[in-house]
Formats: sequence, structure tokens, C-alpha cells
Amino acid sequence: MEQHLEQGVQLSLLSGFVGKERVADPHSGVELAPSLPVAQVAIDSPLPHLDRIFDYSVPKELDDAAQPGVRVRVKFSGQDLNGFLVARVATSESERLVPLNRVYSAVPVLAPQVLELAHRVASRYSGTVADVLRVAVPPRVASLEKGYLKAAAERAAAAAEAEPVAEPAPAPHPGHSLFTGYPHAEDFMTQLAMGATPKAVLTALSGFGPESWHHQIAQVVAYCQLSGRGAIVVVPDLRDLELLDKTFTSVLPAGSFVKLTADDGPTLRYENFLRVLSGSVKVVIGTRSAAYAPVADLGLVCCWDDGDELHIERRAPYQHSRDVLLLRSEVQDTAVLMAAHSRSSESQRLVATGWAQSLVAERSVVRLGTARVISTADSYEQERDPLAAMARLPHRAWQAAKTALASGPVLVQVARTGYAPALACQRCREVARCVECTGPLMQSRADGSIQILVTCRWCGRAETSFSCPTCGNHQLRAITVGASRTAEELGRAFPSVPVIASAGDHIKTVVADRPAIVVATVGAEPVAPHGYAAALLLDGDSLLRRESLRSGEDTLRRWLNAAALVRPARDGGTIVVTADDTVEVSALVRWDPAGYAEREFHLRHELHLPPAVRVAALTGGEADVVAFTAALELPGEVRVIGPAPLVNPFSARPGGDPEQAPDYRTLLFFPYSMAGKVTGAMRSLKAANAARRVGSPVQVRCDGVDVI
Repeated sequence: MEQHLEQGVQLSLLSGFVGKERVADPHSGVELAPSLPVAQVAIDSPLPHLDRIFDYSVPKELDDAAQPGVRVRVKFSGQDLNGFLVARVATSESERLVPLNRVYSAVPVLAPQVLELAHRVASRYSGTVADVLRVAVPPRVASLEKGYLKAAAERAAAAAEAEPVAEPAPAPHPGHSLFTGYPHAEDFMTQLAMGATPKAVLTALSGFGPESWHHQIAQVVAYCQLSGRGAIVVVPDLRDLELLDKTFTSVLPAGSFVKLTADDGPTLRYENFLRVLSGSVKVVIGTRSAAYAPVADLGLVCCWDDGDELHIERRAPYQHSRDVLLLRSEVQDTAVLMAAHSRSSESQRLVATGWAQSLVAERSVVRLGTARVISTADSYEQERDPLAAMARLPHRAWQAAKTALASGPVLVQVARTGYAPALACQRCREVARCVECTGPLMQSRADGSIQILVTCRWCGRAETSFSCPTCGNHQLRAITVGASRTAEELGRAFPSVPVIASAGDHIKTVVADRPAIVVATVGAEPVAPHGYAAALLLDGDSLLRRESLRSGEDTLRRWLNAAALVRPARDGGTIVVTADDTVEVSALVRWDPAGYAEREFHLRHELHLPPAVRVAALTGGEADVVAFTAALELPGEVRVIGPAPLVNPFSARPGGDPEQAPDYRTLLFFPYSMAGKVTGAMRSLKAANAARRVGSPVQVRCDGVDVI
């Protein structure tokens, strides 16, 4: 289909009617709408050169239904395509237009403010509006639209007859403040309740109980509702959404909010979307797509844990929820709250530039509300246990777990899932690889089985007779230990205590308040209603040594997310972190994520690295990337690094396609003052190359946290 569409656009370019479809028979006899007979349509196509508005005529029989925001079916180059009608106008540059084929329903699912937001997101990320709208507007369910139209007609008829004075829904009482000890927080809440649009970055302390982050966000939303405005809260995953849902249910009036997430299924998701569209619900919580919810009288946008990579859309243009909400704040002039246990460099930039204020608890409040943190790399601990630096579970950690199990559950955070995800030769320490595909070998054990198998992580082949190609040794050792083996070892160390695993496909949301060892991978830690008695943060060095500019920032974020689930020190809460003495460990011991973020941002500002500047990654064939970069004609202020080959381990396997060339990547670093010019040039060049069919496509990713 894409080939036909490209050929059609080329014919339009040659004929001089760019973006206009012409009727083959001008005397077709189609009777047009008496007023505003031209419909402007955004076609649902990922092709960059079709990212524009196309004009169609409106037949008289579709006049009533063909209103801005509805879904339509149109003809384009002999193909039937879907799209959104974005406007009705009186005239067109072309005198002969193709009529609309169909209006799916009269429900205006695309709100004007959401369309404006989609344009801004596409512009910022050098993408297409169609790709953004595919996330913003959920798939339709025809049966629900019939009920929506019927209810809308009944409301309109009742309003015309009675003409009642609309009374705002009663706002919830926010209750006692959950921000005692947070300087400037009360001012933020007061401004929010009065209808102002303050901006803030919140560092939350607790992840459980009545003063947890989800209760704090619920209170902020309640204050926003006092001004009669709506709110959107976006979280990274379903675990956080479930916690937020339970809290909102207990704090806000029944039926005053909805969830928007693809995991609810098409019917429930679309039903909730239509409730928001009708204006009957003004508070939305959800994952990435909830950032586009058509909330009426929007007054607040909130993002929880913006450092989590789950906030990044997995499809082009790879937009981040944080940036979508910030752009929406500009479009609709709303308040903004970025909240997390840690603080991302991007949020710190908002504070450093003065755009947002910092909401951080006073040190006395931090000391009272957080657990005691012990680092096994501390000189005092090293003197007591000289072998602590080499042991995966030092004696101090084992002792802390034993003591804490008398009063509640103990959380053990590990870096990897599985049993032994990486193996090496016992003698020479060479990484063990498969003889068939050179993939890394690992140890695994099926559920309910006692047999441990050595298999290849790539092809799944079982290795029964390993022989090291370097030294000929036949014995293997584990380089890293996964959650399954950690749970097994702790089960032997504490035989009378149940061991609960939360990793892989078996992630738990909540655990009971009774003695147990909870082994969880990073990001999969369940919540104990009254907090964990202790937490052991293992594999810290493994997390810190990842090849990423953000390894330190991300490791501290994961530590703090787990540490926030532990009881305060006054209730005996203890955290033991096993890692070398680094600035991240020091920030955790002091519980100072804001100070760490400030230091990190200053370093990146000195080195001209994101987020002090913006970055774009151009990926594709070497010749295509070079040609694309040259055609941009970038000014001297843009720093260009590359192209450099990207190692693709799958194409390097024996028996792989020898003709498969590796992708190359070029990085562009440019200041924010030039961002519009650079992203606009990349977007225009993508469209021009696609229309002319020049070379192979080059992937453009802006501000990808996994790029550097």
C-alpha cells in the first residue's frame, strides 16, 4: 500500500496540486453541503510526506455528521484510508475535490486541544501527526458510540427545555495536609485551589501508608478540583496505576475519575474515553496514552517517576510522557507537578532554569520519615567485616535481615531475573558462549523442577558438554546471580521463613504484613501495607557499571523507589546497600536525591550533554545517514558525532546473513534555542526523501534516554 501512496503523491507533485485530490469526472452529480462544503482531513498514514492536511468535498447527506473531530473514510490514490476531519472551510485551492466516502459516526473524538498537542509533539520529536494521534485517540467501539450520541441528544433536549443553571459538582475536601515540612508546598496548593497555574517538582518520601506518594498526588488533585478544574495523572506502569486507583477511590467522590490504559481492553478503555469526552468526568489517571485525554477545563497535569523508561512510547516518534504533559501545559495553560522519590536530570533542569519550584522536605522531616541506610562500603563496616566488599550478601546485611524478620517482611532487591543469567569459565573467567551461535550461556530452572539446565540465551540450545575454547576447562561459574537463585539461597539461609519472588512474569503488587523474605528485581518491588522492616539492595555495582550516561541516576532512582517502601528509622526500618563507595551511595545514605540531581545537571551542563542540550540520533545505513546529515546543512552550533557502527550481535552469529550490514548512528547535540529549527529540518527532510524515494529511511529519535 505504501508504494501506491508514494506514487500517488509523486503524481500530485508533478501535476502541481500538492496535497489536493482531483475528481476524475467534474460532472459526477454529487450534491455538496450548502455551507462550508470543504473538509480538511488528516490522513492516518505513517508516511512522512503525507503528514499534512488534504481537502475533500462534503456531500450533502454527510453534512450533519461531518463535523470537526469525527473519524472519516476517504479515497487517496485509489486507496481507501481512514482519517480525522479537522476543520470545515468554504473554499479550497483546488476547484475539483474528491468527496468524503464515509463518516464513521458523529462523535467528535479528536478534540481541538488534543490536535494542537499532537502537532506540537510531532514537531518536537520530528515525527508525524498521524503517529501521535494513533496513541492519543483509542480505537472505536461502535456500540458505545451509539449510546454516547443518544445520551448527548437527551442532555441537549433537556437543556433546551428547562435551561437549568449548571451547578459544579461538589469538590472533595482535601483533608489534613500531607505536605507538612515541605517549604513552598502550601503556597503551591493554595495557588492551585485559586485557579492559578503553578509549576513544581516534588520529591516524595514514602511509598506506603497514608502519607505515601499516591495519597499526596490525590490531595493535589483534590485541591485542583476546588477551582472547578480537571486533572491528568500519568504513571509508568500498571502497578503504580493500581495503587493510585485504590487511593483515588478512597479520597475522591465516586465516579469522579476514570482510568485510561490499553490493558483494560478496547471496550472499557473506549467507554472511559467517551466519559471524559462528554465532560462528565474531569480527572484521568493512566499510563502513557492518558496524557492526551480530552479533559474539560484542564487545570493540572502530573507525571509520577518521569525517570522511568516506561514513560517512553515504543513506537515512532518515541515521545516521553513528561514532554507530552509539558507541551500540554503550554497549549492549555495548566499547572504542572513532576513527582518522584528521586529526581531526574530533566526535572532538575526545570528547577535550575526557574521554570518550576522545588518541593523538598526539610532535613528534620526527612530524618523522621525515612529508614536508616547502611552502606557496606563504609569504613566502619569494612573494619567490622573485611570481606564485605567481596561478599554478595555481607554479614551486616544478613544480620539486618535476621533482626528485621522478627517484626515484618524484608525486601531483597536484585538486578537480574532468572537463575544465573550469565556464566563464565571457572578457570580463566572467559565468558561462556554457545558453540552454535556464540550467544551467552546461562543457567535456568523450570518452575517446579530441581534440575538446573545450561542453555543459550539466544537460540535456547542446551549445553551438556561445555569446553572452554581458551583453556579447555569444563567447569562453569556464575558471573551474575538472578532472582531465582537468590531466593533459593535465602531460603536455605532462613529455612523457617517463607520466600516470595516478584520477578519476570510473576510480579506481585502487594505482600502481607508478616515475616517473609521478598526477592524482587528492580522495578518489581511489591508494597507492604505497613512498610518493610528492612531492605537489602544487592547487585549495586552491577547496576552502576551499565554502559549508559544515566546508569548512576537510574540506579539511585531504583534504590530510592525500594527504600521508600521501608518503615522509618523510628520504627526500626533499616536499609543495607551493597556497592562501592560512590556518589550515588552517598546520596542514598543522606537521602538527598535533589542534591544529587543538581550535581549531575551541573556536570552535564559543563560537558554540553543532555538534558543541558537536546540530542537527536540518526540511525540507518552508513551512506543514508551520511547523506541525511549532509542534507540538513546544520549550523556550526550543532555538534555532530558519528557515524559509528552499531553492533548487532544477532547478525554476527555464525550462519547469519553475511550481506546484512550493521546500522550506523550519528548523534546531533544542539541547544534548546535552535531546537525548533533542527527538528523542523529533520522532519521536512524525512518527508522530502520519502516523496522522492531517495535512499533508505533514516530513523530519527529525539532525546532518547537509551541513546547515550
